[in-house]
Amino acid sequence: MPDTVPAPPHPGTVYLVDDEAALREALTFLFTAHGLDTHAFASGPALLQALQHPPALPACIVLDVRMEPMSGLQVFEALQRLAWPLPVVFLSGHGDIAMAVDAIKRGAFDFVEKPFHDAVLIERVHQALACCVQAMQQHDSVRALRTRLASLSPREREVMVRVAAGKLNKVIADELDIAMRTVEVHRSRVFAKLGVRSAAELATLLAKAGWQDGAGR
Repeated sequence: MPDTVPAPPHPGTVYLVDDEAALREALTFLFTAHGLDTHAFASGPALLQALQHPPALPACIVLDVRMEPMSGLQVFEALQRLAWPLPVVFLSGHGDIAMAVDAIKRGAFDFVEKPFHDAVLIERVHQALACCVQAMQQHDSVRALRTRLASLSPREREVMVRVAAGKLNKVIADELDIAMRTVEVHRSRVFAKLGVRSAAELATLLAKAGWQDGAGR
């Protein structure tokens, strides 16, 4: 039998929101022509309703600034409250640039000024999708790290947070009222389970996982 050729990775999904039907149709054609799965909406509420369910990732949102009944900024604020924030590229007229810049300060990915060249918009969309992929990878990495942290015993966690704080084995032994040899054993197990070689690496890893003295489980 011939070898099965794996399917190429999904290039990405674009959620397009613009209340101008002609532009929606043109941009849907543009994104689709570049291999992007495109879902177009005439209003912010329609998008928000669709995103009540997890989106197909990687994905980004292309969002017009001036719309009714919700403006692009109002939609953006609502998007930030969702459990799966996606990078947002704003489409802004000349008079809307200040609003678009303000949105970027609040976490939007970028904005493209109307009228725009198709190549410029496509480039921004691909950059936003790449940002989404990076965020997905980081999320998976943190989730795997937290799984490893969960495998530690309660005593190993007690030793771990003290080692990460830079405390010496003798000090840890005194604080936990255990033998220094026992601290050394737990320290070695923590390093092995978490794949680190020093207290500095351990501290960096815990910061990445959002661990705060045992509360970041």
